[in-house]
Amino acid sequence: MNALRSYMVGNVLHRPLRTLITVVAVGIEVSLVVIIVGLTTGLLQESAKRIEGVGADLMLRPPASSFFQAFGAPMPVKIRDKLEEIPHVEAVAPVLTQFNTTGGMDLVYGIEFESFTAVSRGFVFLEGGPFEQPGDILVDDWYAAAKDLKAGDNLRVLENDFTVRGIVLHGKGSRLFAPIERLQELSGARDKATVFYIRLDDPKNIDSVSQEIRTLFPRYSLQPIREYMSMMTSSRLPGLDTFVNSMIALAVVVGVLVIFLSLYTTILERTREIGILKSLGMSNAGIVKLVLRESLLLCAVGAAIGVGLSYGAAYALKHMFPTITILITWGWLTRAALLAFLAGVLGAIYPAWLAARQDAIVALAYE
Repeated sequence: MNALRSYMVGNVLHRPLRTLITVVAVGIEVSLVVIIVGLTTGLLQESAKRIEGVGADLMLRPPASSFFQAFGAPMPVKIRDKLEEIPHVEAVAPVLTQFNTTGGMDLVYGIEFESFTAVSRGFVFLEGGPFEQPGDILVDDWYAAAKDLKAGDNLRVLENDFTVRGIVLHGKGSRLFAPIERLQELSGARDKATVFYIRLDDPKNIDSVSQEIRTLFPRYSLQPIREYMSMMTSSRLPGLDTFVNSMIALAVVVGVLVIFLSLYTTILERTREIGILKSLGMSNAGIVKLVLRESLLLCAVGAAIGVGLSYGAAYALKHMFPTITILITWGWLTRAALLAFLAGVLGAIYPAWLAARQDAIVALAYE
């Protein structure tokens, strides 16, 4: 047994460059799975936490709004007056959301500072302070770090220049906050809002308040924040789960092909050696086991490299893009490693069969 192990390790090290390329490719397979899942999971969880950080109990959106967030300004701000008349409603904050594509893809919240503060219990200012002029903007600390901003700097958003009036602690729904009147002016949506965040005097009253809101606005989309957060998983979002599974399948296919090519060329190079082993009495099953063990050894080393690559890639991406969140869990590291071993077994099946079916006499005569 020890001799076979030494033989197997010797074969792996016989072509060090090919072995290195194989294990690195397996490592990339593992890392690709972990990073793709980590990005999607991190995005969803971070988005959910920011919505929770607004401090609201309910969220009222227009009819047929998308799951993630309504955009544009389809609702009149005066709806707020009727919402505030409902018993147990403590505060209502109208918010106008716009996508900024200047220098990236960012969601901008247009807010009334007073009402948004009443719902969210206020910003934590790390630098600067509240709005002073219509052209002011607040940015969170992650965005400021990504763009190297400080209070008083100019920032171009929605094709317009804003002054960074303050830098706030992240986690209040968006990373960019501008006066709602300014965003209404820029989007041609005077006195309109995208979403209403509603805070209650006691979360226990959420059912009675929800019933009354649905009676007043039957066509609108009303959702408790807790329910919204529970749905922020890739399996609950149309298309996202399919994308993640497709990327995982692609990574496994790459792993299968890499292992297959490596072992296939190895078997061809070792035809004479296999003939010697068979002439010494090794069975076909023994040959298959030897090839499979070699494949699993390559996958084990590759999986270990993949774990290191995953953390390295996450660190590099976080350094380059401070606003993204990559959630790496041991659960998905384990699954990715198991997928790598599955790819190794699948990739080794034909080379193992090819080695086992060789005739010992023909193999010994192979040059």
